[in-house]
Amino acid sequence: MRVIGLTGGIASGKSTVSYILKSLGAVIIDADKVARKVVEPGQPAWQDIVKEFGQQVLNEDMTINREVLGKLVFSDQSLLAKLNRITHPRVIEYFREELARMARENPEAVVVLDVPLLFESGMYRLADEIWVVWANEKVQLERLMEREGFTPEEAWQRIRAQMPLEEKARRADRVINNSGTLDETVEQTTRFFYETISAHDDKIKEKKR
Repeated sequence: MRVIGLTGGIASGKSTVSYILKSLGAVIIDADKVARKVVEPGQPAWQDIVKEFGQQVLNEDMTINREVLGKLVFSDQSLLAKLNRITHPRVIEYFREELARMARENPEAVVVLDVPLLFESGMYRLADEIWVVWANEKVQLERLMEREGFTPEEAWQRIRAQMPLEEKARRADRVINNSGTLDETVEQTTRFFYETISAHDDKIKEKKR
């Protein structure tokens, strides 16, 4: 089994690359979806969040109001760090369990860990190689404002709350430039995917000799 850690900056186009990889046959584990599971009402992480941030972050049905919580933590780095300390260990535990299960059931699979905070959370340690989806800040800003309806100030706040994208790119095994056209992104992603499979197959053959 080959495990790719996929990350990027907010609005860099990571979800697009994840979709392309899924269409190529990769198995995707989406950290955002896992994070929603671990904070469902009654779960330990949900209890910790309510204890730390209060009833103000809850909807009427007792689910976490992500918009309210997001505004709180992205305006205060110390609060963001507290939230990450609550959620990240639970997400990592889920990832470990899923990878162990897949290794047993489908040892030939290419698994993609789709994680926005791959480096910050330490989840990069679970991957065999790291892919970073890169876009310049102007593109990130425009996408965030259009997609989320953020003001320029709110958009910059979200961008600056993450590790600089240039730093992530320096630590990557592969960098996909998603500042251009969709066709260019598809071409890069497809080429990298088959190069990864080929290199993995070569290693297996070498071990069997």
